[in-house]
Amino acid sequence: MESESETGAAADTPPLETLSFHGDEEIIEVVELDPGPPDPDDLAQEMEDVDFEEEEEEEEGNEEGWVLEPQEGVVGSMEGPDDSEVTFALHSASVFCVSLDPKTNTLAVTGGEDDKAFVWRLSDGELLFECAGHKDSVTCADFSHDSTLVATGDMSGLLKVWQVDTKEEVWSFEAGDLEWMEWHPRAPVLLAGTADGNTWMWKVPNGDCKTFQGPNCPSTCGRVLPDGKRAVVGYEDGTTRIWDLKQGSPIHVLKGTEGHQGPLTCVATNPDGSLILTGSVDCQAKLVSATTGKVVGVFRPETVASQPSVAEGEESESNSVESLGFCSVMPLAAVGYLDGTLAIYDLSTQTLRHQCQHQSGIVQLLWEVGTAVVYTCSLDGVVRLWDARTGRLLTDYRGHTAEILDFALSKDASLVVTTSGDHKAKVFCVQRPDR
Repeated sequence: MESESETGAAADTPPLETLSFHGDEEIIEVVELDPGPPDPDDLAQEMEDVDFEEEEEEEEGNEEGWVLEPQEGVVGSMEGPDDSEVTFALHSASVFCVSLDPKTNTLAVTGGEDDKAFVWRLSDGELLFECAGHKDSVTCADFSHDSTLVATGDMSGLLKVWQVDTKEEVWSFEAGDLEWMEWHPRAPVLLAGTADGNTWMWKVPNGDCKTFQGPNCPSTCGRVLPDGKRAVVGYEDGTTRIWDLKQGSPIHVLKGTEGHQGPLTCVATNPDGSLILTGSVDCQAKLVSATTGKVVGVFRPETVASQPSVAEGEESESNSVESLGFCSVMPLAAVGYLDGTLAIYDLSTQTLRHQCQHQSGIVQLLWEVGTAVVYTCSLDGVVRLWDARTGRLLTDYRGHTAEILDFALSKDASLVVTTSGDHKAKVFCVQRPDR
């Protein structure tokens, strides 16, 4: 299930800031951002006096929707051993999304095709409360930076926010058809992208709103940069915009040859926010300087694996970039493809270090903070852990009887929480002999 491709010795790797990434382009210097996060008081003032106070959450439960032992009699094409510790089984259809509360990593929120979202406890699967009132599939669910609020969004564009400790709904809004949703990293500010091309930003719960008008096509993916002042948004027409959240205007627009030749599927930023990765159905991942807005590297599928020559349109239909991300401790990036290839790139040399093959398409990947371990979930229902330094498979976790649709990783990498087309969410305890 694994294959490797080494290109170049690490000892010969030049520093990133001295490299010319294209033979006919000028040398790009990556300018570091401020060495630390902005002061919360300054950020609050820029966000028009957003309240940064944190409230302690309660973990009282009132219902149960969990299974501690592997279930019997589950029919599916992926039946086999169940490595999970907890199974949450209150959803009655595919479970599309999961998020963990960032403050304690003790709670999960899941949303599904059954038009329901639930907040539940990871340790035993006990239901804390249902985020009721959705009338379409819940495709987005996320906790605020301080874990005091949880937001849920459905395909029709109905967004709701709940206060975790009181379990009460505190805000709702009906936008256009929802494509993505994300909380600001340090403020009670919610962002979302919709099919009409708009990116929305609300202060919660007072509802103050800004809109960032994109092209006349869906805003397909977005991410707030670590400085909290900018956001990168990708669109269906292949363009990417880096927005100034305070001014409400685009700082950089990548289009034409700088953009993608198909809809964007995913975006990611490195820990200091100096670099952005964008992925698309055109099978390319582009490395962008967040400071200059210039493309400084392109990762193409033909460098991932030897593929037979096909027409451009045919390749785009058969493969795409599904997920990507940066390692926090080494100059490495990971790109996951629909054909099941996980590609590990050295950013300093822009060369492929390893390729790790899966039996089916990769849905999402996540890097473990502080290590060079990358986690993948795929359409075969398996979570895999890879050592990006060697390209070797460390371990895998099984238990779902259908494809995994989303997953989340706890801060200490002790738990993986997955959601699946088998109507269940599962909690896996990560045990690695190398730590």
